[in-house]
Amino acid sequence: MDSIVRGTIGQEAQDRPDDPATPVRARRVFYIPGYDPIHPRRYRELYRKESAAQAEISNYQISLQPQVPARKGAGQRPYGWQVTGEIDGQRVQTEFSVLVWSDIVRDSMDASIVGTYLQLIRTAWIYIASGTLGRLMQLRKGPVIAALYPVGMLLVQALLALLLLWACGAAWAAAMARLMGQVPWFALLPGWGVGVVAAGALLRWFKQQDGKFFAYYLMHDYAYSAASRGENPPELEARIAAFKQEIAAALVAGDIDEILVVGHSSGAHVGVSVLADLIREGLPEIYPEIGFLTLGQVVPMVSFLPRASRLRSDLQYLSRRDEIAWIDVSAPGDGCAFALCDPVAVSGVAPAGKRWPLVFSAAFTQTLSPARWAALRWRFFRLHFQYLCAFDQPGDYDYFRITAGAQTLRQRYKTRRASASRIDVPVSKYTSVSPE
Repeated sequence: MDSIVRGTIGQEAQDRPDDPATPVRARRVFYIPGYDPIHPRRYRELYRKESAAQAEISNYQISLQPQVPARKGAGQRPYGWQVTGEIDGQRVQTEFSVLVWSDIVRDSMDASIVGTYLQLIRTAWIYIASGTLGRLMQLRKGPVIAALYPVGMLLVQALLALLLLWACGAAWAAAMARLMGQVPWFALLPGWGVGVVAAGALLRWFKQQDGKFFAYYLMHDYAYSAASRGENPPELEARIAAFKQEIAAALVAGDIDEILVVGHSSGAHVGVSVLADLIREGLPEIYPEIGFLTLGQVVPMVSFLPRASRLRSDLQYLSRRDEIAWIDVSAPGDGCAFALCDPVAVSGVAPAGKRWPLVFSAAFTQTLSPARWAALRWRFFRLHFQYLCAFDQPGDYDYFRITAGAQTLRQRYKTRRASASRIDVPVSKYTSVSPE
Protein backbone atom coordinates (compact mmCIF):
# COMPACT_ATOMS: atom_id res chain seq x y z
CA MET A 1 0.00 0.00 0.00
CA ASP A 2 1.19 3.52 -0.76
CA SER A 3 2.45 5.49 2.18
CA ILE A 4 0.32 8.41 3.26
CA VAL A 5 1.34 11.67 1.64
CA ARG A 6 -0.19 14.99 2.59
CA GLY A 7 -1.96 16.49 -0.42
CA THR A 8 -0.89 19.69 -2.10
CA ILE A 9 -3.31 22.47 -3.04
CA GLY A 10 -6.55 20.76 -3.89
CA GLN A 11 -9.45 21.24 -6.26
CA GLU A 12 -11.37 24.45 -6.36
CA ALA A 13 -15.09 24.33 -5.61
CA GLN A 14 -16.94 24.94 -8.87
CA ASP A 15 -20.26 26.55 -9.72
CA ARG A 16 -23.09 24.70 -11.31
CA PRO A 17 -23.39 26.12 -14.82
CA ASP A 18 -26.77 27.64 -13.98
CA ASP A 19 -25.85 28.83 -10.49
CA PRO A 20 -26.78 32.52 -10.20
CA ALA A 21 -24.93 34.69 -7.72
CA THR A 22 -28.19 36.07 -6.34
CA PRO A 23 -28.50 36.35 -2.56
CA VAL A 24 -30.39 33.77 -0.54
CA ARG A 25 -33.63 35.05 0.95
CA ALA A 26 -35.06 31.77 2.24
CA ARG A 27 -33.23 28.62 3.26
CA ARG A 28 -34.14 25.23 4.66
CA VAL A 29 -31.55 23.52 6.87
CA PHE A 30 -31.74 19.82 7.69
CA TYR A 31 -29.41 18.96 10.56
CA ILE A 32 -28.43 15.30 11.06
CA PRO A 33 -26.91 14.72 14.52
CA GLY A 34 -24.27 12.17 15.31
CA TYR A 35 -24.76 9.14 17.53
CA ASP A 36 -26.59 11.05 20.27
CA PRO A 37 -29.47 9.87 22.49
CA ILE A 38 -30.42 13.39 23.59
CA HIS A 39 -33.65 15.20 22.62
CA PRO A 40 -33.17 17.55 19.63
CA ARG A 41 -34.06 20.59 21.74
CA ARG A 42 -30.41 20.43 22.81
CA TYR A 43 -29.42 21.59 19.32
CA ARG A 44 -31.92 24.44 19.36
CA GLU A 45 -30.56 25.72 22.66
CA LEU A 46 -26.99 25.32 21.45
CA TYR A 47 -27.82 27.29 18.30
CA ARG A 48 -29.61 30.00 20.30
CA LYS A 49 -26.74 30.48 22.74
CA GLU A 50 -23.85 30.24 20.29
CA SER A 51 -25.45 32.28 17.51
CA ALA A 52 -25.96 35.14 19.98
CA ALA A 53 -22.30 34.91 21.00
CA GLN A 54 -21.07 34.86 17.39
CA ALA A 55 -23.40 37.72 16.40
CA GLU A 56 -21.92 39.87 19.16
CA ILE A 57 -18.35 39.01 18.15
CA SER A 58 -18.93 39.49 14.42
CA ASN A 59 -21.40 42.38 14.59
CA TYR A 60 -24.46 40.94 12.94
CA GLN A 61 -27.99 40.03 14.03
CA ILE A 62 -29.57 36.59 14.51
CA SER A 63 -32.84 35.81 16.22
CA LEU A 64 -34.75 32.57 16.79
CA GLN A 65 -38.50 32.02 16.67
CA PRO A 66 -40.66 28.93 17.27
CA GLN A 67 -41.28 26.55 14.43
CA VAL A 68 -44.20 27.40 12.14
CA PRO A 69 -46.98 24.82 12.79
CA ALA A 70 -47.68 22.36 9.99
CA ARG A 71 -50.70 22.97 7.82
CA LYS A 72 -53.72 20.90 8.72
CA GLY A 73 -53.48 17.47 7.16
CA ALA A 74 -49.81 17.97 6.22
CA GLY A 75 -48.52 15.47 8.77
CA GLN A 76 -46.04 15.90 11.59
CA ARG A 77 -42.99 18.07 10.87
CA PRO A 78 -39.46 17.36 12.09
CA TYR A 79 -38.46 19.15 15.27
CA GLY A 80 -37.11 22.59 14.40
CA TRP A 81 -37.11 26.36 14.72
CA GLN A 82 -37.02 29.53 12.63
CA VAL A 83 -33.99 31.80 12.27
CA THR A 84 -33.89 35.38 11.02
CA GLY A 85 -30.43 36.58 10.06
CA GLU A 86 -29.38 40.12 9.20
CA ILE A 87 -25.80 39.73 8.03
CA ASP A 88 -23.82 42.04 5.76
CA GLY A 89 -26.92 44.09 5.07
CA GLN A 90 -28.97 41.08 3.89
CA ARG A 91 -32.03 39.65 5.64
CA VAL A 92 -32.49 35.87 5.40
CA GLN A 93 -35.19 33.56 6.75
CA THR A 94 -34.03 30.04 7.60
CA GLU A 95 -36.11 27.11 8.76
CA PHE A 96 -34.14 24.55 10.76
CA SER A 97 -35.22 20.92 11.01
CA VAL A 98 -33.46 18.23 13.04
CA LEU A 99 -33.63 14.82 11.37
CA VAL A 100 -33.96 12.70 14.47
CA TRP A 101 -32.55 9.22 14.95
CA SER A 102 -31.92 9.54 18.70
CA ASP A 103 -34.59 6.89 19.37
CA ILE A 104 -32.52 4.38 17.37
CA VAL A 105 -29.46 5.43 19.35
CA ARG A 106 -31.26 4.99 22.68
CA ASP A 107 -32.48 1.52 21.67
CA SER A 108 -28.96 0.51 20.67
CA MET A 109 -27.66 1.66 24.06
CA ASP A 110 -30.17 -0.45 25.96
CA ALA A 111 -27.68 -3.12 26.97
CA SER A 112 -26.92 -4.60 30.36
CA ILE A 113 -23.48 -4.40 31.94
CA VAL A 114 -22.72 -7.95 30.83
CA GLY A 115 -24.11 -7.18 27.38
CA THR A 116 -21.83 -4.17 27.07
CA TYR A 117 -18.77 -6.25 27.89
CA LEU A 118 -19.83 -8.77 25.27
CA GLN A 119 -20.12 -5.85 22.83
CA LEU A 120 -16.59 -4.84 23.77
CA ILE A 121 -15.20 -8.27 22.90
CA ARG A 122 -17.15 -8.49 19.65
CA THR A 123 -16.34 -4.95 18.49
CA ALA A 124 -12.63 -5.24 19.28
CA TRP A 125 -12.48 -8.55 17.43
CA ILE A 126 -14.20 -7.14 14.32
CA TYR A 127 -11.94 -4.09 14.06
CA ILE A 128 -8.73 -6.01 14.81
CA ALA A 129 -9.37 -9.24 12.88
CA SER A 130 -10.59 -7.42 9.78
CA GLY A 131 -7.45 -5.26 9.71
CA THR A 132 -9.61 -2.13 9.95
CA LEU A 133 -8.02 -0.87 13.17
CA GLY A 134 -4.54 -1.01 11.68
CA ARG A 135 -5.66 0.94 8.61
CA LEU A 136 -7.42 3.56 10.72
CA MET A 137 -4.26 4.09 12.73
CA GLN A 138 -2.53 5.17 9.52
CA LEU A 139 -4.88 8.16 9.35
CA ARG A 140 -5.35 10.14 12.55
CA LYS A 141 -4.33 8.82 15.96
CA GLY A 142 -6.90 10.93 17.85
CA PRO A 143 -10.11 9.13 16.80
CA VAL A 144 -8.41 5.73 17.12
CA ILE A 145 -7.40 6.61 20.69
CA ALA A 146 -10.99 7.74 21.26
CA ALA A 147 -12.15 4.36 19.94
CA LEU A 148 -9.76 2.49 22.24
CA TYR A 149 -10.65 4.64 25.25
CA PRO A 150 -13.95 2.87 26.12
CA VAL A 151 -12.21 -0.50 25.81
CA GLY A 152 -9.51 0.55 28.24
CA MET A 153 -11.90 2.30 30.62
CA LEU A 154 -14.33 -0.63 30.75
CA LEU A 155 -11.46 -3.05 31.37
CA VAL A 156 -10.19 -0.83 34.20
CA GLN A 157 -13.67 -0.79 35.72
CA ALA A 158 -13.86 -4.59 35.46
CA LEU A 159 -10.42 -4.94 37.06
CA LEU A 160 -11.42 -2.69 39.97
CA ALA A 161 -14.57 -4.75 40.46
CA LEU A 162 -12.52 -7.97 40.51
CA LEU A 163 -10.08 -6.46 43.00
CA LEU A 164 -13.00 -5.47 45.24
CA LEU A 165 -14.42 -8.99 44.99
CA TRP A 166 -11.04 -10.47 45.92
CA ALA A 167 -10.58 -7.99 48.79
CA CYS A 168 -13.96 -8.89 50.28
CA GLY A 169 -13.23 -12.61 50.00
CA ALA A 170 -9.73 -12.25 51.46
CA ALA A 171 -10.94 -10.05 54.34
CA TRP A 172 -13.67 -12.56 55.22
CA ALA A 173 -11.19 -15.47 55.07
CA ALA A 174 -8.76 -13.61 57.35
CA ALA A 175 -11.55 -12.86 59.84
CA MET A 176 -12.72 -16.48 59.86
CA ALA A 177 -9.15 -17.70 60.34
CA ARG A 178 -8.76 -15.55 63.45
CA LEU A 179 -12.01 -16.92 64.87
CA MET A 180 -11.82 -20.56 63.84
CA GLY A 181 -8.24 -21.33 63.01
CA GLN A 182 -8.63 -23.81 60.21
CA VAL A 183 -11.53 -22.65 58.00
CA PRO A 184 -13.59 -25.16 55.95
CA TRP A 185 -14.18 -24.07 52.33
CA PHE A 186 -17.92 -23.58 52.74
CA ALA A 187 -17.29 -21.03 55.50
CA LEU A 188 -15.60 -18.81 52.92
CA LEU A 189 -18.69 -18.60 50.69
CA PRO A 190 -20.36 -15.67 52.54
CA GLY A 191 -17.26 -13.54 51.99
CA TRP A 192 -17.16 -14.27 48.29
CA GLY A 193 -20.91 -13.64 48.12
CA VAL A 194 -20.43 -10.20 49.67
CA GLY A 195 -17.62 -9.61 47.19
CA VAL A 196 -19.86 -10.44 44.23
CA VAL A 197 -22.53 -8.04 45.50
CA ALA A 198 -19.95 -5.29 46.10
CA ALA A 199 -18.34 -5.80 42.69
CA GLY A 200 -21.73 -5.65 40.98
CA ALA A 201 -22.60 -2.48 42.88
CA LEU A 202 -19.33 -0.87 41.79
CA LEU A 203 -19.97 -1.72 38.12
CA ARG A 204 -23.52 -0.33 38.38
CA TRP A 205 -22.11 2.86 39.91
CA PHE A 206 -19.67 3.25 37.04
CA LYS A 207 -22.54 2.87 34.57
CA GLN A 208 -24.62 5.45 36.44
CA GLN A 209 -21.68 7.87 36.30
CA ASP A 210 -21.10 7.38 32.57
CA GLY A 211 -22.04 11.01 31.95
CA LYS A 212 -18.56 11.71 33.34
CA PHE A 213 -16.68 8.70 31.95
CA PHE A 214 -18.39 8.20 28.52
CA ALA A 215 -17.16 4.61 28.42
CA TYR A 216 -20.55 2.94 27.87
CA TYR A 217 -21.67 5.69 25.49
CA LEU A 218 -18.63 5.36 23.22
CA MET A 219 -18.68 1.58 23.40
CA HIS A 220 -22.28 1.51 22.17
CA ASP A 221 -21.39 4.03 19.45
CA TYR A 222 -18.60 1.92 17.94
CA ALA A 223 -20.48 -1.33 18.51
CA TYR A 224 -23.52 -0.07 16.57
CA SER A 225 -21.70 0.09 13.24
CA ALA A 226 -19.34 -2.79 13.94
CA ALA A 227 -22.15 -5.23 14.79
CA SER A 228 -23.07 -5.48 11.11
CA ARG A 229 -19.48 -4.85 9.92
CA GLY A 230 -20.45 -1.55 8.30
CA GLU A 231 -23.78 -2.55 6.78
CA ASN A 232 -26.66 -0.27 7.79
CA PRO A 233 -29.06 -1.96 10.23
CA PRO A 234 -32.66 -2.18 8.92
CA GLU A 235 -33.94 0.50 11.31
CA LEU A 236 -31.29 2.97 10.10
CA GLU A 237 -32.06 2.19 6.45
CA ALA A 238 -35.72 2.95 7.14
CA ARG A 239 -34.80 6.25 8.78
CA ILE A 240 -32.53 7.20 5.86
CA ALA A 241 -35.50 6.65 3.54
CA ALA A 242 -37.68 8.87 5.76
CA PHE A 243 -35.02 11.61 5.81
CA LYS A 244 -34.82 11.45 2.02
CA GLN A 245 -38.58 11.99 1.79
CA GLU A 246 -38.41 15.03 4.10
CA ILE A 247 -35.78 16.66 1.92
CA ALA A 248 -37.55 15.67 -1.30
CA ALA A 249 -40.72 17.40 -0.06
CA ALA A 250 -38.73 20.57 0.67
CA LEU A 251 -37.30 20.57 -2.86
CA VAL A 252 -40.76 21.16 -4.34
CA ALA A 253 -42.13 23.38 -1.57
CA GLY A 254 -41.27 26.57 -3.46
CA ASP A 255 -39.86 29.91 -2.27
CA ILE A 256 -36.63 28.32 -1.03
CA ASP A 257 -33.28 29.40 -2.44
CA GLU A 258 -31.11 26.78 -0.75
CA ILE A 259 -31.52 23.37 0.84
CA LEU A 260 -28.61 22.84 3.22
CA VAL A 261 -27.97 19.42 4.76
CA VAL A 262 -25.59 19.44 7.73
CA GLY A 263 -24.15 16.16 9.00
CA HIS A 264 -22.15 16.23 12.22
CA SER A 265 -19.92 13.35 13.35
CA SER A 266 -21.75 10.07 12.57
CA GLY A 267 -24.49 12.16 10.97
CA ALA A 268 -22.06 12.81 8.11
CA HIS A 269 -22.19 9.27 6.75
CA VAL A 270 -25.96 9.15 7.28
CA GLY A 271 -26.21 12.35 5.23
CA VAL A 272 -24.06 10.86 2.46
CA SER A 273 -26.53 8.00 1.98
CA VAL A 274 -29.57 10.28 2.25
CA LEU A 275 -28.35 12.62 -0.48
CA ALA A 276 -27.06 9.83 -2.70
CA ASP A 277 -30.48 8.17 -2.59
CA LEU A 278 -32.21 11.50 -3.19
CA ILE A 279 -30.22 12.25 -6.35
CA ARG A 280 -30.43 8.68 -7.67
CA GLU A 281 -34.21 8.83 -7.36
CA GLY A 282 -34.23 11.93 -9.57
CA LEU A 283 -34.53 15.60 -8.73
CA PRO A 284 -37.36 17.84 -9.93
CA GLU A 285 -36.80 19.79 -13.13
CA ILE A 286 -36.49 22.99 -11.10
CA TYR A 287 -35.02 22.82 -7.62
CA PRO A 288 -33.14 25.10 -5.22
CA GLU A 289 -29.40 24.98 -4.68
CA ILE A 290 -28.41 21.96 -2.58
CA GLY A 291 -25.52 22.23 -0.12
CA PHE A 292 -24.01 19.47 1.99
CA LEU A 293 -21.85 20.44 4.97
CA THR A 294 -20.09 17.69 6.90
CA LEU A 295 -18.54 18.61 10.24
CA GLY A 296 -16.12 16.56 12.35
CA GLN A 297 -16.83 13.46 10.27
CA VAL A 298 -15.92 9.93 11.37
CA VAL A 299 -16.77 8.26 8.06
CA PRO A 300 -13.70 5.92 7.99
CA MET A 301 -14.87 4.20 11.21
CA VAL A 302 -17.69 2.77 9.08
CA SER A 303 -16.46 2.92 5.47
CA PHE A 304 -13.32 0.89 6.31
CA LEU A 305 -15.40 -2.07 7.56
CA PRO A 306 -15.81 -5.14 5.31
CA ARG A 307 -19.56 -4.86 4.59
CA ALA A 308 -19.76 -1.09 4.17
CA SER A 309 -20.20 -1.39 0.40
CA ARG A 310 -23.44 0.65 0.52
CA LEU A 311 -21.67 3.59 2.17
CA ARG A 312 -18.64 3.32 -0.10
CA SER A 313 -20.93 3.30 -3.14
CA ASP A 314 -22.73 6.41 -1.86
CA LEU A 315 -19.42 8.20 -1.20
CA GLN A 316 -18.24 7.42 -4.71
CA TYR A 317 -21.52 8.47 -6.30
CA LEU A 318 -21.90 11.73 -4.38
CA SER A 319 -18.30 12.78 -4.98
CA ARG A 320 -18.87 13.30 -8.70
CA ARG A 321 -22.32 14.92 -8.71
CA ASP A 322 -22.70 18.53 -9.76
CA GLU A 323 -26.21 18.78 -8.27
CA ILE A 324 -24.68 19.49 -4.87
CA ALA A 325 -21.85 21.43 -3.29
CA TRP A 326 -20.19 19.28 -0.60
CA ILE A 327 -17.91 21.00 1.91
CA ASP A 328 -16.14 18.99 4.62
CA VAL A 329 -14.83 20.91 7.65
CA SER A 330 -12.78 19.46 10.47
CA ALA A 331 -9.82 20.47 12.63
CA PRO A 332 -6.72 18.61 13.82
CA GLY A 333 -7.53 19.88 17.31
CA ASP A 334 -10.66 17.70 17.31
CA GLY A 335 -9.41 14.36 18.57
CA CYS A 336 -12.75 12.67 17.92
CA ALA A 337 -12.83 13.32 14.15
CA PHE A 338 -10.78 12.11 11.20
CA ALA A 339 -9.55 15.63 10.64
CA LEU A 340 -8.67 16.65 7.08
CA CYS A 341 -9.16 13.09 5.82
CA ASP A 342 -11.00 13.15 2.49
CA PRO A 343 -13.67 10.51 3.25
CA VAL A 344 -13.99 9.46 -0.39
CA ALA A 345 -10.28 9.22 -1.14
CA VAL A 346 -9.17 7.45 2.04
CA SER A 347 -12.00 4.92 1.60
CA GLY A 348 -10.39 3.97 -1.71
CA VAL A 349 -13.39 4.81 -3.89
CA ALA A 350 -12.42 8.13 -5.49
CA PRO A 351 -13.72 7.97 -9.09
CA ALA A 352 -12.43 9.65 -12.21
CA GLY A 353 -13.90 13.12 -12.33
CA LYS A 354 -14.20 13.40 -8.55
CA ARG A 355 -15.42 16.88 -7.54
CA TRP A 356 -16.24 16.60 -3.83
CA PRO A 357 -15.82 17.07 -0.98
CA LEU A 358 -13.82 20.26 -0.62
CA VAL A 359 -11.87 19.52 2.56
CA PHE A 360 -10.52 22.29 4.75
CA SER A 361 -9.70 23.03 8.37
CA ALA A 362 -11.60 25.07 10.93
CA ALA A 363 -8.12 25.67 12.42
CA PHE A 364 -9.07 25.81 16.09
CA THR A 365 -5.64 27.06 17.15
CA GLN A 366 -6.13 30.13 14.94
CA THR A 367 -9.88 30.73 15.14
CA LEU A 368 -10.01 30.40 18.92
CA SER A 369 -8.12 32.91 21.03
CA PRO A 370 -5.18 31.54 23.05
CA ALA A 371 -7.22 31.80 26.26
CA ARG A 372 -10.22 30.04 24.72
CA TRP A 373 -8.08 27.33 23.17
CA ALA A 374 -6.34 26.73 26.50
CA ALA A 375 -9.73 26.35 28.19
CA LEU A 376 -11.06 23.87 25.60
CA ARG A 377 -7.95 22.01 24.51
CA TRP A 378 -8.41 18.97 26.73
CA ARG A 379 -12.22 18.96 26.67
CA PHE A 380 -12.34 16.51 23.78
CA PHE A 381 -16.09 16.03 23.55
CA ARG A 382 -16.75 19.76 23.79
CA LEU A 383 -14.24 20.40 21.00
CA HIS A 384 -16.06 17.85 18.84
CA PHE A 385 -19.06 20.22 18.93
CA GLN A 386 -17.04 23.40 18.34
CA TYR A 387 -18.11 23.44 14.66
CA LEU A 388 -21.62 24.31 15.89
CA CYS A 389 -20.36 27.03 18.24
CA ALA A 390 -19.01 30.57 18.19
CA PHE A 391 -15.39 31.37 17.38
CA ASP A 392 -13.84 34.41 19.03
CA GLN A 393 -11.35 34.83 16.15
CA PRO A 394 -13.47 33.55 13.23
CA GLY A 395 -11.86 32.73 9.90
CA ASP A 396 -13.72 31.77 6.75
CA TYR A 397 -15.72 29.10 8.58
CA ASP A 398 -18.68 30.52 10.50
CA TYR A 399 -21.57 28.10 11.08
CA PHE A 400 -24.03 30.94 11.58
CA ARG A 401 -23.08 32.85 8.43
CA ILE A 402 -23.42 29.57 6.52
CA THR A 403 -26.85 28.75 7.95
CA ALA A 404 -28.29 32.27 8.26
CA GLY A 405 -26.33 34.35 5.73
CA ALA A 406 -27.20 35.38 2.18
CA GLN A 407 -24.71 33.15 0.32
CA THR A 408 -25.26 29.54 -0.66
CA LEU A 409 -22.65 27.05 0.46
CA ARG A 410 -21.42 26.84 -3.14
CA GLN A 411 -21.13 30.62 -3.48
CA ARG A 412 -19.41 31.03 -0.13
CA TYR A 413 -16.59 28.61 -0.93
CA LYS A 414 -16.45 29.10 -4.70
CA THR A 415 -12.78 30.11 -4.60
CA ARG A 416 -11.77 28.27 -1.42
CA ARG A 417 -8.98 25.77 -1.95
CA ALA A 418 -8.64 22.52 -0.08
CA SER A 419 -6.28 22.43 2.88
CA ALA A 420 -2.76 21.56 1.78
CA SER A 421 -2.37 19.11 4.68
CA ARG A 422 -5.41 17.00 3.90
CA ILE A 423 -5.01 13.23 3.55
CA ASP A 424 -6.36 12.14 0.18
CA VAL A 425 -4.78 8.77 -0.68
CA PRO A 426 -6.53 5.36 -0.47
CA VAL A 427 -6.01 3.60 2.84
CA SER A 428 -8.98 1.25 3.34
CA LYS A 429 -8.44 -2.47 2.82
CA TYR A 430 -12.04 -2.89 1.67
CA THR A 431 -13.15 -0.97 -1.43
CA SER A 432 -16.09 -2.95 -2.77
CA VAL A 433 -19.16 -0.92 -3.71
CA SER A 434 -22.80 -1.80 -4.20
CA PRO A 435 -24.03 -1.89 -7.80
CA GLU A 436 -25.91 1.28 -8.74
